[in-house]
Amino acid sequence: MLARTANGLFWMFRYLERAENTARLLDAGMRMALTRDLVTAEEEWRSVIHAAGQGAAYRAKHGTYTGIQVWNHILRDRDNPGSVLAMMRQVRTNARGVRNAISGELWAVVNESWMALDDKLSRPIGQGSVGEVVGMIRRAGTLAHGAMVNSMLRDAGYNFARAGTFVERADNTARILDMKYYLLLPSLSYVGSSLDSGQWDQVLRSVAGDRAYRWLNAGQTDPRGIVEFLVMDQRFPRSLSHSHHQLGANLAALERIHDAELPSGALIRASCDSLVDLSIEKVFEDGLHQYIQGFLGRNQAIANAIVQDYRFMG
Repeated sequence: MLARTANGLFWMFRYLERAENTARLLDAGMRMALTRDLVTAEEEWRSVIHAAGQGAAYRAKHGTYTGIQVWNHILRDRDNPGSVLAMMRQVRTNARGVRNAISGELWAVVNESWMALDDKLSRPIGQGSVGEVVGMIRRAGTLAHGAMVNSMLRDAGYNFARAGTFVERADNTARILDMKYYLLLPSLSYVGSSLDSGQWDQVLRSVAGDRAYRWLNAGQTDPRGIVEFLVMDQRFPRSLSHSHHQLGANLAALERIHDAELPSGALIRASCDSLVDLSIEKVFEDGLHQYIQGFLGRNQAIANAIVQDYRFMG
């Protein structure tokens, strides 16, 4: 497979995953902000901006964190390269560049989703329309993944697409956890309070894990249990452990296809081994923030190694 095609598939699904994750984060922020007073609601919106990695770009244009400013910045601001609109444009651009490597069903889903979102986001979004837009973005991701799984050969292209998905998914879940630790909780005095519980609920909603976690834990919201669930539970498809084990399977398949053991494969195998040996006691003993920062570094190193191993920039 040409490096250009591999790169296009990898980034097509990275951008798709990032857009869907951003929409979930926005939806969770909306739910939290609607239950708070104006001052606390602004803090919730500020945390959403920071979790999306858009703090500097947002501050350059806005001095306050009102809901309508935040969601329009995240969804459609033409000056924001990290907007959902910009990301979905990248998904379509990459899909168009690799049309010979994807199925007709997948191209149709991406193209139709882009046209619908481009039309919807051509105008400012009011509060009554945010839920509809979030739903459109989430459906676009669900339909694209469904089309890929059900219509693409399990060849190199499929594995590059899945690798992009799981690199991005691992990064997102880790950043959401770190946001909780450093940004969402304004003071140690809130630990264990209803505000703290609500913020952990936001974390679960941000990664679509609220129902799964409550089903497994009889409805109890326990911060320690939530961290263990999002870091170590391989049953949950957005956990760090599940994401890296799936990424490991895709990179192993690519090594078999290319008949070579590569640095990216060695890095992901080491990460998976460390996750298997990990205990929640060890995470909290060393510090959640320190663990997450280490994981983010390893995840980025794997992404960089994939680029080098398969000569994406060549």
